Amino acid sequence: MSTTAVPTTAPAGPVAEPAAKPPRIRRRGERGRAASLASHGVLTVASLVALFPVAWLVYLSLGPDKDDYLHPGRIWSKMTLDNYAFVLQHTNFFDWLKSSLIVSLGTTVIGVMVAATTGYAVSRMRFPGYRKLMWVLLVTQMFPIAVLIVPMYQILSDLQLVDSYLGLVLVYCSTAVPYCAWLLKGYFDTIPFEIDEAGRVDGLSPFGTFFRLILPLARPGLAVAGFYSFITAFGEVAFASTFMLSDTKYTFAVGLQSFISEHDAQRHLMAATAVLVAIPVSAFFYFVQKNLVAGLTAGGTKG
Repeated sequence: MSTTAVPTTAPAGPVAEPAAKPPRIRRRGERGRAASLASHGVLTVASLVALFPVAWLVYLSLGPDKDDYLHPGRIWSKMTLDNYAFVLQHTNFFDWLKSSLIVSLGTTVIGVMVAATTGYAVSRMRFPGYRKLMWVLLVTQMFPIAVLIVPMYQILSDLQLVDSYLGLVLVYCSTAVPYCAWLLKGYFDTIPFEIDEAGRVDGLSPFGTFFRLILPLARPGLAVAGFYSFITAFGEVAFASTFMLSDTKYTFAVGLQSFISEHDAQRHLMAATAVLVAIPVSAFFYFVQKNLVAGLTAGGTKG
């Protein structure tokens, strides 16, 4: 029995090609690849610009000679930590640290407490002159330090507070409280007034409502006010150098000046001290950073 193979023939007509993939449609607000690369490049350059002074200061602090800043290329071959050892062992570094912490923390606690009560009173209460009060606080920020030093020195001298931590704290509070009061007033405006009414219904006094209900909700704003007060007191020079007369009561900002005199400039020791000075500020920033961004933006949502 024979079999006959039946030839297979290809189908007539052209072969169908697979459908082309439709182009991807960019959603509204989505950046293209070029825009994304450009933005990342700008942010990278900005970060390098911001970090370069800090890195350069650390680099100069490793040079053993006071004139190494004139020839920075030579530092790489002779880096040492002797500058840090000298600052910690043979200067009043720890006295400066104690004074700076006392003054900065005192300014933060007293300044934030006064600013919080002032901002809350203006935000919630309507008393005669409450608007003028905030404008008076704003006007006090317009006077330059050179104008304020003489009358402040006279006042502290009459109160026997010259060369005392309390006197310097009060001076710094006069600078920190006006700004912090405006900041916290704007933040308290964002907290619903119904919370105050609920506290009064539960039998709380106005102070009880403020301390037990409002302050916990205002934690981000308090963090920003505390950080501003701390930085203001920690890095100020003019008031500290005028009102603090004892070497052991100098703050860091004034103590740094002791490395530069009319005939000598120990810039390597100054750079090492500046690096050590940044440690307390960085630690304080680490503790408040969680609430810092929220506090900076929340006060502007409601006038």
